[in-house]
Amino acid sequence: MSLAEAAAEADELAQSGAERELAVLRQQWDEELESAARSADYRQRAVAYRAIGQFRFRQKLELLRRGLEDESPAARGSALLSVQLLSKDSPGVVNAIRPLLHVIVTTDANQAVRRLAVMCLRHGSAQRETIVLLNGLAEDDEQELELRNAARTTAAELKKRAGPKG
Repeated sequence: MSLAEAAAEADELAQSGAERELAVLRQQWDEELESAARSADYRQRAVAYRAIGQFRFRQKLELLRRGLEDESPAARGSALLSVQLLSKDSPGVVNAIRPLLHVIVTTDANQAVRRLAVMCLRHGSAQRETIVLLNGLAEDDEQELELRNAARTTAAELKKRAGPKG
């Protein structure tokens, strides 16, 4: 079984609530995941960063942070997908890396990566600085339409969640 296959199995276990089996699978694949994240091949790094989310490996946040700074857009995108998975039930993951997500949203050269970072911010706490940043992107005619739309939608959701003071 490959790391990608094990990660898919881990995702199924996590979705079905089989925590004990998921913990066993995490233990079996921990070293291979770490090794793949350090690979010279961006494809292996991308699989590893994606697997962190599929395995629900919350204790690998530092490794995931490295993935967000990877030279490969595929690896950065995979890391962002994991951030989304890990933050769906709790904003802690997004809140811990919010400044890095802000940098990605505003400066990444890859438009798909920027949109994924915007989508990740949706799962964080509704903080004023994020809402202001997203509103600025939404109003910037020099940004691509899909990014502006994603920023507008996410800012509106965060503002709604923030309530009257947001």
